[in-house]
Amino acid sequence: MDLLSALLLFVQSAAPFWEARYAIPAALITYPEASITWIFALGLLGNLAAVVVLLLFLEPVSIFLRERSALFESFFSWLFERTRRHSESFEHWGAFALVPFVAVPLPVTGSWTACAAAFVFGIRFRYAFSAITAGMIIAVIITTVTTLGISTLITG
Repeated sequence: MDLLSALLLFVQSAAPFWEARYAIPAALITYPEASITWIFALGLLGNLAAVVVLLLFLEPVSIFLRERSALFESFFSWLFERTRRHSESFEHWGAFALVPFVAVPLPVTGSWTACAAAFVFGIRFRYAFSAITAGMIIAVIITTVTTLGISTLITG
C-alpha cells in the first residue's frame, strides 16, 4: 500500500456515511498484500480523528451560529430544551447507548451521527468518545468479517 492509498483510506475512514466500517473492508480487498494491522490502524485513526473534531467543535459551532442568527437560536433552544431535560441521568448511561448505535453497520448509524447525538444529549467527551470508539471497533469487525467471508465464497 503506497502513501496515496494510505491517505485515501484515512480520508475515507473519516468521511460521513462511509467511515472505517466500510473503508477498512474495501482496503483489505483492494490491497490484499497490505498488512491487515496497518489497514485497521489507519482506518480507525481516520475515523477517530473525525470523532475528536466533531465532539470538540459541535458545541462551539452551535454557539457561534446561535449568536449570529435568530433562526439558529430558536432551533437550538427548542432542541436542547426537549432533549436535555434528563441529561444528568442520561449523561453516564446514555453513552452506553451509543455503542450498539454505532456498532450496527447501517447507514446513518455511524460515528458522525453518534457525535451529533452525544452533543444534543449533552454527553461528556470522555463518555461519548469511549462509547463511539467501542461501537466503531465492533462495526469494523462485523463488516470486515462479512466482507472477507463473502469475498472468500465468491473467489473460492
